[in-house]
Amino acid sequence: MEEQEKIEEPSMEPIEEEKVSKDVEARLERIAEWKPRTELGRKVKAGEIKDIDEILDSGQTILEPEIVDALLDLEADLIFIGQAKGKFGGGKRRAFRSTQKKTEEGNKIHFEAMAVVGDKNGHVGIGYGKSTDTLPAREKAIRNAKLNIFRIRRGCGSWQCSCRESHSIPFKVVGREGSVEVTLMPAPKGKGIVAEKEVAKVLRLAGIRDVWMKSRGQTRTKVNLIKALEKALKNLSTTRIQEKHIDMLNLSEGSRKLYGE
Repeated sequence: MEEQEKIEEPSMEPIEEEKVSKDVEARLERIAEWKPRTELGRKVKAGEIKDIDEILDSGQTILEPEIVDALLDLEADLIFIGQAKGKFGGGKRRAFRSTQKKTEEGNKIHFEAMAVVGDKNGHVGIGYGKSTDTLPAREKAIRNAKLNIFRIRRGCGSWQCSCRESHSIPFKVVGREGSVEVTLMPAPKGKGIVAEKEVAKVLRLAGIRDVWMKSRGQTRTKVNLIKALEKALKNLSTTRIQEKHIDMLNLSEGSRKLYGE
């Protein structure tokens, strides 16, 4: 038994390295084959724009997902918005939600998916996709998530922490969608993400490592829950902050560090 364990342990590392290398190769190959259709895409392809924050600062609309692929090293994940059938409504959560439309020809089934992409450094995007099959719905959701990329503010706003690192959020924010209300609060370093599982996926890809979350309303509706979270994260950037508090909160916007007077 000891010999078998010695053989199995080192075999796991090359497999993970191969997966990472294949993902990087596929991304580089996709960018190399990309033929831009917009003026913004041609500038990114030519190397005139090398930072995603330049595009976000100018307010230009991103119409090609390859623009985001070329400027950011993104990770993607699916939000579990569906639920399989189970006894007394206790089915297992799944990534796709199916709906049926009654027609003269019969029932037409559609699948819906929600995806999140992020670089774990202040940039995150959330997208929604719908199709007659699961794979196209997933691809649409990931594509729309890349087109909806935005940046967030991070900082250290907890009174229990004075580490001067951008590991949490700078202040309390609230987001609402339908009956759902999501409140995010700064947490001290090492606390982790104390939030619902699907919410934690978004916060992790956004680069937030420590945060407290409180929610109200019909949170079982995951689409509204994630939309409320998105509004809360965007409120981080729209809230006005005095210059004297920028250094105190160790504020960073996207991947850039902010400095006060």
